[in-house]
Amino acid sequence: MPPNPPRISQRSQIASFIAMDVMREAKNLGRAGKGIVHLEVGEPGAPSPRPVREAAIKALEAGRIAYTEALGLPALREAIAGHYKTRHGLDVPASRIVVTTGSSGGFILSFLTLMDHGGRIGIPSPGYPAYRNILSALGIEAVEIETGAASRFALSAAAIETAHREKKLDAVLIMSPANPTGVLTPASEVRAIAETCARLGIWLVSDEIYHGLTYEGEEASALAFSDDAVIVNSFSKYFCMTGWRIGWLVVPERLIRPMECLAQNLAISVPYLSQVAAIAAFDATEELEAIKAGYARNRAALMEALPALGLTPLPMDGAFYAYCDIGRHSNDSMQFSKKALHEAGLAITPGLDFDRQEGHRYVRLSYAGSESDIVEGIRRLKAWLG
Repeated sequence: MPPNPPRISQRSQIASFIAMDVMREAKNLGRAGKGIVHLEVGEPGAPSPRPVREAAIKALEAGRIAYTEALGLPALREAIAGHYKTRHGLDVPASRIVVTTGSSGGFILSFLTLMDHGGRIGIPSPGYPAYRNILSALGIEAVEIETGAASRFALSAAAIETAHREKKLDAVLIMSPANPTGVLTPASEVRAIAETCARLGIWLVSDEIYHGLTYEGEEASALAFSDDAVIVNSFSKYFCMTGWRIGWLVVPERLIRPMECLAQNLAISVPYLSQVAAIAAFDATEELEAIKAGYARNRAALMEALPALGLTPLPMDGAFYAYCDIGRHSNDSMQFSKKALHEAGLAITPGLDFDRQEGHRYVRLSYAGSESDIVEGIRRLKAWLG
């Protein structure tokens, strides 16, 4: 290190994504020969669908892999628009679609477009930690709105209005089905939130990356209630394409050009190969529904086993998570998770990743892996917890 090293920027000093830290430690233990059951990261255990892989191979064999338009391949934007017609019965013009480098790239584009430095956005707690961390790096204040049993751990229109009354919000972000809880926000509440945001003059960002993975209730897109909402979605979860790093936004027309300029400069374009593969994902419904049926079996096994082990899960409506109260065993989710990893060979994520107030008494288990992993995970939990 030089005698007078340059200073690292303050904005880079953000919290780690604990689930990723757990995964790194678990994989290091695995490489050292310890058998680990991975329940920590929200990643499908199944391979990407066959049509996706075949489309990528065909594109590679064709030769040139080049830049695309910053907003994405027109054919992919049309396919995404068609998906909204097929799944939700909504007419969304392809001109309102922005292809992104996963939902993460979509959040960065959205936050930069919707809010200035020093802006304020309401986010649910418990909630996805990267929201908070990305916002911190961008100089935007994440206003965490605690949810609880009264609202089935979903953000409500009333809670948003209360937070806005205390100090003005510029935007609010909702997620349904939610990470880490798996809780679904009812369509009636999504409508109420959209109407509240319109009345208060604040942006609504709706994270819908777990759409397609609902087991109880019916998922609703905020697009059904507001043309001004910003919708974030991804090919990572339902479509089993995490490593391809491709997602999309649906935005009002007036946001397209600002986002295009940002995308041109931040990334030039989303990788061509991933875009070609993503077009084919919409032809893989039968394969993807079979994978979802496996998640449903994993979910059923955990719903039966966890309460008997003193790990009470929140409502497991969708996604592929069990967010469990560990109060019967511990009041320190970080220590509980570390002991589970080293003593039982179980990688799970402490709740402090998702909720800085109450997360000390929760852990998250992902059931997106194989059925054999879930069976073995339950066996190890039973043995470890006695």
